[in-house]
Amino acid sequence: MSNINLIDSFQEFKQFKNIDRPTMMSVLEDVFRSMLRRKYGTDENCDVILNTENGDLEIWRTRKVMEDGFSEDDALEVELAEAKLIDPDLEVGDDAIEQITLESFGRRAILAARQTLVSRIMELEKDDIYKKYKDRVGEIVVGEVYQVWKKEILVLDEEGNELLLPKIEQIPADFYKKGDSIRAVVLKVEMINNNPKIIISRTAPAFLQRLFELEVPEIFDGLISIKKIVREPGERAKVAVESFDDRIDPVGACVGMKGSRIHGIVRELRNENIDVINYTNNASLYITRALSPAKITSIKINDDKKHASVYLKPDQVSLAIGKGGHNIKLAGKLTGYDIDVFRDAEDADEEDVDLEEFSDEIDSWVIDELKAIGCDSAKSVLALSVSELVKRTDLEEETVKEVLQILRSEFE
Repeated sequence: MSNINLIDSFQEFKQFKNIDRPTMMSVLEDVFRSMLRRKYGTDENCDVILNTENGDLEIWRTRKVMEDGFSEDDALEVELAEAKLIDPDLEVGDDAIEQITLESFGRRAILAARQTLVSRIMELEKDDIYKKYKDRVGEIVVGEVYQVWKKEILVLDEEGNELLLPKIEQIPADFYKKGDSIRAVVLKVEMINNNPKIIISRTAPAFLQRLFELEVPEIFDGLISIKKIVREPGERAKVAVESFDDRIDPVGACVGMKGSRIHGIVRELRNENIDVINYTNNASLYITRALSPAKITSIKINDDKKHASVYLKPDQVSLAIGKGGHNIKLAGKLTGYDIDVFRDAEDADEEDVDLEEFSDEIDSWVIDELKAIGCDSAKSVLALSVSELVKRTDLEEETVKEVLQILRSEFE
């Protein structure tokens, strides 16, 4: 029997290593049985025998032998005269077993069957990739950059599966070219138009958490727990950790001797500043630690409104707010409190003027914007440049210039 490229077909299907043999055999049998149904109307009296090792295929058809002129169903019954052509020894009531050759289906049907096989196997392969990565959401994957586009990067994993790294999931300082190795966390897996779409991320908090697990054995072993992570990718991150063993300092363990453990993470994140904080249930202490490296003079907390008023010496205000307001913003996200920063009244400059005194010249919403970044007095605003004020607030440059002119005139 001619197999007509079946050996090549089977060898091709065997290359799909993620598909187990029983599944592949089942798919092949289904395809051939559908061919039998199209030709004979039924396959219930047919046996399909497959050997994927050498490409052998055998199809056997069994029909009941009937007296001539008494056959009512040609698919299941055969008249004696026709049965004698299969086997001269057959008699009425016997089973006539004949072998069906592939040639009898016709070349067009065989080519269509081969195409169906390929598409079915490809569908199984896609389903397998989807299931595999669906279970890996939150895990780190390593891949090679295959194509760089404006809005995303195509990455291939070690098995050649396609992963997508969108621009919004890249650290601002990231720069990759084809062939570069890349590490990221699996963010989400979707099935779109029957194709698996695997999105990876380098900006997700989960990526930073997995990096800590790789670098800090105590976290991996469960001796230290990461309570929460907040990030401004590429700029700053705050990590709250807690130890389940009193003998282990969680912050020290995460940082390592002379920063040995955290340096690798910082390099991976393009020099992102990482503050590791000892978690506590004491809200006041937690907020104080979250605003590090600024040193707080006093703090007032409203637990019902989840609001905290923090007082600092003038030279600590800019540290509490941080570059671009990242420090205070992340501290708020980490602790769950809205944090307002104020200069300590005892250290206030006597010649300074409270912003509220300019309410007749400056709109109240503008004053609120300035207070939100810790500038509650005229001199605290004047200490910042126009560009810095525009960056930290939602104010237009023209508005900022008008405000500065009003404040300067007060001291002139």
